[in-house]
Amino acid sequence: MKTDSFALRHIGPRETDLQHMLKTIGVDSIERLVYETLPDDIRLKAPLALDPAMTEYEYSNHIAQLGSKNKMFQSYIGLGYNQAIVPAVIQRNIFENPGWYTAYTPYQAEIAQGRLEAILNFQTMVVELTGMEIANASLLDEATAAAEAMALLFDVRSRDQKKNNTNKFFVSEEILPQTLSVLQTRSTPIGIELVVGNHETFDFSSDFFGAILQYPGKYGQVNDYTSFIAKAAANEIKVAVAADILSLTKLTPPGEMGAAVVVGTTQRFGIPLGYGGPHAAYFATKDEYKRSMPGRIIGITVDTNGNRALRMALQTREQHIKRDKATSNICTAQVLLSVMAGMYAVYHGPKGLQYIANKVHALAATLSNELEKLGLQQTNTAFFDTIVIKADAQKVRTIAEQNEVNFYYIDDNTVSISLNETTSIADINKIVSIFASANGKQATAIEALSEANHFPEDLNRTSSFLQHDVFNQYHSESAMMRYIKMLERKDLSLNHSMISLGSCTMKLNAAAEMLPLSNALWNNIHPFAPLNQAQGYQEMLSKLEQQLNVITGFAGTTLQPNSGAQGEYAGLMVIRAYHQSRGDHHRNIALIPSSAHGTNPASAAMAGMKVIVTKTLENGNIDVDDLREKAILHKDNLSCLMVTYPSTHGVFESAIIEITQLIHENGGQVYMDGANMNAQVGLTNPATIGADVCHLNLHKTFAIPHGGGGPGVGPICVAEHLVPFLPSNPVIPTGGENAITGISAAPWGSALVCLISYGYITMLGADGLKEATEHAILNANYIKEKLNGHYDTLYSGEMGRAAHEMILECRPFKQKGIEVTDIAKRLMDYGFHAPTVSFPVAGTLMIEPTESENLEELDRFCDAMISIRKEIEASTLENKNNVLKNSPHTLAMLTAETWDFPYSREQAAFPLDYIAENKFWPTVRRADDAYGDRNLVCSCAPIEAYMES
Repeated sequence: MKTDSFALRHIGPRETDLQHMLKTIGVDSIERLVYETLPDDIRLKAPLALDPAMTEYEYSNHIAQLGSKNKMFQSYIGLGYNQAIVPAVIQRNIFENPGWYTAYTPYQAEIAQGRLEAILNFQTMVVELTGMEIANASLLDEATAAAEAMALLFDVRSRDQKKNNTNKFFVSEEILPQTLSVLQTRSTPIGIELVVGNHETFDFSSDFFGAILQYPGKYGQVNDYTSFIAKAAANEIKVAVAADILSLTKLTPPGEMGAAVVVGTTQRFGIPLGYGGPHAAYFATKDEYKRSMPGRIIGITVDTNGNRALRMALQTREQHIKRDKATSNICTAQVLLSVMAGMYAVYHGPKGLQYIANKVHALAATLSNELEKLGLQQTNTAFFDTIVIKADAQKVRTIAEQNEVNFYYIDDNTVSISLNETTSIADINKIVSIFASANGKQATAIEALSEANHFPEDLNRTSSFLQHDVFNQYHSESAMMRYIKMLERKDLSLNHSMISLGSCTMKLNAAAEMLPLSNALWNNIHPFAPLNQAQGYQEMLSKLEQQLNVITGFAGTTLQPNSGAQGEYAGLMVIRAYHQSRGDHHRNIALIPSSAHGTNPASAAMAGMKVIVTKTLENGNIDVDDLREKAILHKDNLSCLMVTYPSTHGVFESAIIEITQLIHENGGQVYMDGANMNAQVGLTNPATIGADVCHLNLHKTFAIPHGGGGPGVGPICVAEHLVPFLPSNPVIPTGGENAITGISAAPWGSALVCLISYGYITMLGADGLKEATEHAILNANYIKEKLNGHYDTLYSGEMGRAAHEMILECRPFKQKGIEVTDIAKRLMDYGFHAPTVSFPVAGTLMIEPTESENLEELDRFCDAMISIRKEIEASTLENKNNVLKNSPHTLAMLTAETWDFPYSREQAAFPLDYIAENKFWPTVRRADDAYGDRNLVCSCAPIEAYMES
């Protein structure tokens, strides 16, 4: 056994298991299985040209040496990013804990109550700090949250505004530059005209439907927007405010000024800078707009017994249902980071947050006073944490960088300084000495902080916040540790059992990949730090881009998109820019198969494209004749085809090259959705099948953890002719020579977690990556054959094989009174998370085991599914009081004095012997979604607030 091989540890089945698995499948080798699964004409002819695989130990040394090339300066750059202190109890028990970072999106509420409570805390924190009525469960970053706010305000225009095509959106010149860039990207395709200007001279014309303001402004100026918002409302203009969340503990919240939407980032609530991400953005609005709100909302409901339960609310707003009518394509949130930010508020409580804010403000006020004593002009008339100094920027910069300090240099004569919770009196003494030296003066030592508020009395916050018990009782480390553990025990994650979600690829997130994320040389770098201070990052990101180019067969990659849906959108916007560069502005038709993921048509609509749906055949494949007919019909306006490969039905379609050639012959580009890339790596690639651009889900194929629903990273890889259009950033230049504007806020998106994928590829190497793909196909086909005769597989390839996932037919069980949801809930009693339910076909289960699962776990899962199949057979349409309909079974049910069910307690909770060794107990019975939507409560509240009278 080659004990230093990372592939040996990552891939589940042992060498000794292979013959048994292959015999079950009915082939004599993995190579034969792959031959029967993939069309031979798309197989790669040579191994991937990647560096030899490193061992875990070699990689650990390599990443440490690379990290040492990053220079960890004190960063006072600001612009929406601030150094923060991650409380150790949160770092150890959440950030570094697979019980939290390996969980999946909480679609199965009964085994996600801990995470749901943590997100509910986050929503409550956001609602109360912003003064709004409802908040969602986080968005990707502040810039994209602002773009979602713009889209929401466009969607909720009055009837007259829609009739008159009122399409102007005012953007304050105080907005963060990266936010403006993303607003520019998002506005044009959907027909919104941005007007950037000074809010004090805005004319409130009837041509405008909305506006966005920054609070405090990009360089720290605090403005009172009360009169602006009132005048806007009088003219039917709805206002969004991008607000610094820490400042809202001291400043009047925008909700109390009348804002319609409030957005921002929670990064400074205990989240590492990470060279730009991942960070949880927040989005809060009025209750009347909840049906137009993007992303997920966690709500309170009751379970079967009437007890309090949490679940994702208003799920009918999900974009896979709205499809091309969607106003947003948001699929990923930033759950792990929102959990951490919410826990930061739980740990510190309202008084702790006020203490931190008061200290930061006092530091800024003291620094302002001391610099003015040196004869320097401080131009912000009101501020929270950021001051602006008139000085010789080049002189200051030279001395500052010699002292390992970063400021933001607005122009040759203006320097911005943003202070944060890590700043000390010693730090501001250093800052004063830098400016004194630049001006040839002597600094005086500061020994105490100033107390005065440097903003108008009218803007002092008077309303209370975070009064709920959860924010006021876990302030010791022991209490906090136990609270986190209590919640963790309510959630099923990969550290408990396999999560076999089709299309979601819940694979091992290896410890060796994760460890560097805790290193300050990686997690404490500001995204706008000078490039020479981030050489380790630059080398790692550049190398990762090259690795992804090799894997996909493409010429260029951008890592900026910070979710898969963002990658879809980025790919389409690059295609759009390419067509426009050739004068083909009219090319706006996107052909999308009916089997596609709902984010595909949503992304196309957001990119200003018209969606034409193409048919699929009975066997699940694309109807090539229908596709040809529509491609030819729309050839003059064809922009692209969006195709998932292998298909969403878990099959490698043999006609794929014919399909892509057909699109190219009719003037279109081919966008490949990378959701199923785990079945391609090392065997084939998007370039070989004829695609022009693909997005990759690094949180699927390339091992970034799902984190309970995020973080995600969705880079796009493109053919050479599309490289010039890769996206830019307004602060740190990125992208091609004809770059589109920003897709997300940071130059390289969620750069910190890109370390994970870099480690995954670097430690597997070409052979390991190919072996991982082969074993993903092996594991899927092993399950398919083990379940054969118990469940029908809906679609198979031409030789009867599945790709890396398969769809099980469950609709006939309705004759027994059993729905697919009953199977999903019953699996909880067996200790498993359900496979993907009712996607892409209603009433089915889509199973993807990944290469990480060993034979014993695959067998346990199959045993559970076969046992459930026997329970289905024993059910009848007339008898609803059965073990499936009553699942999941809680510990409270099992230990109750009475047992009113026609089956034993043992059958309910321990239907198979292995379960007793490692029993996972759901903490609530089935959550009532309909009840929760009728009585929508999305923040912490006493039971009386949601119980029906």
